[in-house]
Amino acid sequence: MSKSKRPGPFGPSSNTSKPAAPGKSGRGAPPKAAKGKAPAAPREKKPVAEAPLDEKLQKVLARSGLGSRREMERAIEAGLVKVNDRPAHLGDRVTPDDAIFFKGERVQVRTQVSRQRVILYNKPEGEICSRQDPEGRRTVFENLPALQGERWISVGRLDYNTSGLLLFTNDGELANKLMHPSSVIDREYLVRIQGAVDDEMKRQLVEGVLLDDGVARFTDIVEGAGEGRNRWFYCVVMEGRNREVRRLWESQGVKVSRLKRVRYGNIFIPSHVRVGQWIELNDKEIRDLLLTAGIERPKVSRLTPDERKRMERQEKRLRAGVGKRSPAAKQKKPRAPKDS
Repeated sequence: MSKSKRPGPFGPSSNTSKPAAPGKSGRGAPPKAAKGKAPAAPREKKPVAEAPLDEKLQKVLARSGLGSRREMERAIEAGLVKVNDRPAHLGDRVTPDDAIFFKGERVQVRTQVSRQRVILYNKPEGEICSRQDPEGRRTVFENLPALQGERWISVGRLDYNTSGLLLFTNDGELANKLMHPSSVIDREYLVRIQGAVDDEMKRQLVEGVLLDDGVARFTDIVEGAGEGRNRWFYCVVMEGRNREVRRLWESQGVKVSRLKRVRYGNIFIPSHVRVGQWIELNDKEIRDLLLTAGIERPKVSRLTPDERKRMERQEKRLRAGVGKRSPAAKQKKPRAPKDS
């Protein structure tokens, strides 16, 4: 994918077509009846269908900030959810009158998220994307800002040895939409390859390679810096399969020595957000992200004056190079090309 084809950050185009001009009779004036014809009878308005009172259980749990829909489906299957003191099952639907329990604690059901929040985290190598690790390794959640009555939900995952762009949100529905294959959101990675890479190998990787979980492919591969047997490449995938980028390259007999995600949809890592730091998206950026996810007419709650000041202070700290960084980011790593 050449740089000239890359979309600008947070900038999908919108439909700007103009509405039809009003008739000569003026706004609100009834149209004149044709001579010799009786005026047409007014059309009856069709009754508007009311929204159902019940919703899928996993959708309600996800909206409450407990995790993505997929995570909640796994929790239901594992017997961690009860509805009105009975074990829940996949396919259950609930109403506002039902009492829902998650891991023994009652869930405070919300009809909607208080305010959609999204943060971008520049993940370092050496952190996992789980909330807890039996081996005691650092997790990406340890360096995120605290939430009151909510929790951050990871939009996809990155491997322990993979760095780069990782999104978090407090809205489980948004997280599910961003991760679902039907949204067709591309992810771009910068990868350093050890081994010989020729045009035939790149052609096979673009056309498709059979992996253990089916056929996978890159939609684009562009050469970066480097010479000989240690070269950098930009590659794009449309799915979020486990270790997909590494497995694709390794299927060709070469080794991935460094891997960094540099783009998710229309979002890039800002230059002032160093490895191990995070920044919160503003209203416009969240609205554009919703459009990227296929959510039409997105409704985004505006920031309060205090929230806006807090975000401005955070960005000033990052630009000044004094923002807090994850301990894992302080370990010295080989530098990627400057245009990453």
